Amino acid sequence: MLPISSCLASFALVTLATCAPLSGEQSLGPIPGQTPIYNDYRGIVAPFPGNISGATLPTARATELFNASSFTAAGYPNNTYDRIVEIRDNEAGHLNIFYREISNTSIKPGRCEYEYGFESQGVDFFLAEQTFVELSSISFLSGLVIQAVEDTSRAALLVVAAVETRHTAWALTNVWNTNPFAGPADTAYPWPNQILGLTVQFIQNGSCPKENPAYPYPSDQKAGLSFNGTFSTAHPGDKIQFEFPHGEPCFEEDKEYYAVFIHELNNVTQAFDTKTGVSEVSAAFDSNKGLIYAVIADKSGAPDLDSMLAGPLTLLQQPALLTTVIGGT
Repeated sequence: MLPISSCLASFALVTLATCAPLSGEQSLGPIPGQTPIYNDYRGIVAPFPGNISGATLPTARATELFNASSFTAAGYPNNTYDRIVEIRDNEAGHLNIFYREISNTSIKPGRCEYEYGFESQGVDFFLAEQTFVELSSISFLSGLVIQAVEDTSRAALLVVAAVETRHTAWALTNVWNTNPFAGPADTAYPWPNQILGLTVQFIQNGSCPKENPAYPYPSDQKAGLSFNGTFSTAHPGDKIQFEFPHGEPCFEEDKEYYAVFIHELNNVTQAFDTKTGVSEVSAAFDSNKGLIYAVIADKSGAPDLDSMLAGPLTLLQQPALLTTVIGGT
């Protein structure tokens, strides 16, 4: 079983805030492997009870807002809409899988309302946001493996992460016409609730039931970190200037601080100038592969949450085009 703190399925589901209170006999919708709906259903209505999560899935909302011609008119392959529907069905299946793995003592909050941004921005923004979420979810799920208690839960996390990787490979190849390979390993991030915390931006203020606990629960959030104030990227060997949009941490005058960069299974500590906010992304990383996470810490390597002062900041390595589509929002 997953630990009590983990009422979640996939990062792409924003699940911690969408879990509805369940009774022992309540149906969770179609069961993967026991119904063909996940293989051949291509309807608009989400294949999962809307009172639980169906209407809140980003892909579910996209299939309701857009149709096949929305994507072909924008220059995307003819099968793009069908693939998005299939991803939606996969995510609904993930929700079912993890409901079965979550401990009965876990907190299951009521549903909130969401705004993803693509509702007004269109299919380009949706595809960029969806790809970024898929890339991030791989790091999120790998971090949850550390928290899982039972071997069956670890196995479930592994196979779901594999499906997220297939989604990402499809998007990078068919949508973005770029190399889908991320090097010998995707980036593993050890504090998954921090990645989950990035989804707070999608929740409409005041829409959650007042009985809901804080989200994420528990919250591991640190001071916000940005790169020159934009959703942008930097590559191995680049010098970058960090900014703190919600207030700078309290840096002591005679103490050393570090910028710690996490890529694939590597953790590299770089010097950090507290006066200028400047550091350099490690040139040792594979170039143009996957994601790099950056945090500011008061100990080399940011060995634990207590040593982390700000972050994480996501530096997207592939595809670079995503930063053009999402940037400035």
